[in-house]
Amino acid sequence: MRRAALAFLLFTAAGAASAQIVPPQNSRPVPTAKVDTIPAARDIPYPGTMQLTVDASDVTRAIFRIRQTIPVSAAGDFVLLYPKWVPGGHSPRNDIKNITGFRPTANGKPLQWKRDTLDVFAFHIAVPEDVTSIDVEYQYVTPVTEGQGRMLATPDMASIQWLANSMYPAGYYVRQIPVQASVIVPKGWKVATALRPSGQSDTRTGTRVDYPATSYEILVDSPMIAGAHYRRIDLTKDVAIDVIADNEAELAAKPEQIEAHKRLVDQAVKAFASQHYDHYNFLLTISDTLGGNGLEHHRSSENGVGRGYFTDWDSKLRERNLLPHEFSHSWDGKFRRGADLWTPDYRMPMENSLLWVYEGQTQFWGYVLGARSGMLSKQDTLDAIAATAAAYSEGTPGRSWRPLVDTTNDPIIAGRQPQPWRSWQRAEDYYSEGQLIWIDVDRILRQRSGGKRSIDDFARLFYGIRDRDYGEVTYTLDDVAATLNQVVPYDWRGYLQRRVYDVAPKAPLEGINEGGYKLVFTAEPTKWWKNGEKDSKSSNFTYSGGFSVGNDGKVGTVIWDSAAFNAGIVTGDQILAINGRGYDMDSMKNAIKAAAGQGPAPQLLIKAGDVYRTVSLDWHGGLRYPRLQKVGTGPGTLDALLAPR
Repeated sequence: MRRAALAFLLFTAAGAASAQIVPPQNSRPVPTAKVDTIPAARDIPYPGTMQLTVDASDVTRAIFRIRQTIPVSAAGDFVLLYPKWVPGGHSPRNDIKNITGFRPTANGKPLQWKRDTLDVFAFHIAVPEDVTSIDVEYQYVTPVTEGQGRMLATPDMASIQWLANSMYPAGYYVRQIPVQASVIVPKGWKVATALRPSGQSDTRTGTRVDYPATSYEILVDSPMIAGAHYRRIDLTKDVAIDVIADNEAELAAKPEQIEAHKRLVDQAVKAFASQHYDHYNFLLTISDTLGGNGLEHHRSSENGVGRGYFTDWDSKLRERNLLPHEFSHSWDGKFRRGADLWTPDYRMPMENSLLWVYEGQTQFWGYVLGARSGMLSKQDTLDAIAATAAAYSEGTPGRSWRPLVDTTNDPIIAGRQPQPWRSWQRAEDYYSEGQLIWIDVDRILRQRSGGKRSIDDFARLFYGIRDRDYGEVTYTLDDVAATLNQVVPYDWRGYLQRRVYDVAPKAPLEGINEGGYKLVFTAEPTKWWKNGEKDSKSSNFTYSGGFSVGNDGKVGTVIWDSAAFNAGIVTGDQILAINGRGYDMDSMKNAIKAAAGQGPAPQLLIKAGDVYRTVSLDWHGGLRYPRLQKVGTGPGTLDALLAPR
């Protein structure tokens, strides 16, 4: 009784104390009303055509100067929007920070303006009576040093995106807003874009190129590259590569390299049984100074790689996967798009729940078409698949708590920033784990149909409609499952639920293990693995202790609950010495090999800031690198998948 009474008194005292957390005498504000004053987008024509000029001739200071003339139909509050949610980015962009010098005028007189307090991407402009159009001038100041963002302009080239260098009137679907655009670049430069020019002239600062009026939607989907060193490589009558490089030497594509790109187009059209463009331009920059890029569009793709794409072809395996991936997006992601991802303007938030199709299947097709075309050899493709399979079977413990579909939120949650514990947090795994799922889908289709049906049949049904249409056709999960059932009846809805929407502790390796191969680990790395280490200037010991380390000793990644993790090593640490001697890559590999079995654990001298410590790497499994090993004697479903059509 005394214990019960004491417990009751403690409980009631705690309750009384909690009731007094906010004493009555303290101030207690209430929230202000939040009123959205920006008109919602309507599917009606905009009254008039915008004029837009981007002067990108000041590449020395990397400043783009923009002028827009925008028709207005009434006096009062007029709202201009800067693009925020843009297709392909899967997240809101922060380019608004680069917009400066905003100045609206009408008939030469300045107009009052203010930024919206709820949506900082919106500008309210007070339009007087009897004004039929307004002029807006501002600058887009691009990064000039590393750490400020992707470099967009150098003395030799520039990447010019209309979405970053324009605004549009609120209240309309972007497909309903006409715009006539022009660009000014330094004299002597060439400009490449999916848009076709209507005229060209010299100006005080450079060369002006004009384009016919189009919709704002198509304009934003048609970026450009420009530069002094240019080459056009025709692949078909409809498809070309526009290459701009740091120098003329980087343009030297060999005939066999061009043929591989031609086969890429041929294999893609065969797989998808359609073309969703009237013409297509690979916009390829080869530079060690301009920022790299890979962004999809209906009739073009922005592709940025480092020097050596053509001139050091054998060492650029991973770069050679870029164009197959982005080309596949013309069908998957641009033409067919998740219903919750499609929006009428660039203000409405996008939802990413179907990115495991949009990006996962594109990742799949990128490697498949790369192998079928010879952009990558079959062996290099198998080695790349092995690296992916290992990453999700041994390198992603976070799959034990987080379903794949939740990673589709990562572009919004993390903003594609580096993570301290990527293997546990997970990060956009819908790309490569999605690839493994689609490999398995192909395996099921082939096995259940006795080899008569495959993922190609799905592609023809899903993407091969409305040839030459470069609008958008949306889909849902049920549409994906229904199309698969048209190919081969199966519980596809249940299969996708287990693989994508449920927590799945085991990686989807059936497409490999039941497709004629198995994942194994050997002491010798594959060419694909070596190429990755060379490009990243690091050694990857993900499966040999659970970490990667740069040539300078800086730790790049640490796998959650690995030997490195348990030793207290974290990303950013620097390894100064191994077993009492200075760090280098060979000494690390030798120490790991010497520790195999019953050998002594490597002793690592670690520097973190101004703190030094010695840790013991308790790993005795030796060096382990993933590869696929053939099972059986005949071709498996994975062999059939990678075979050219």
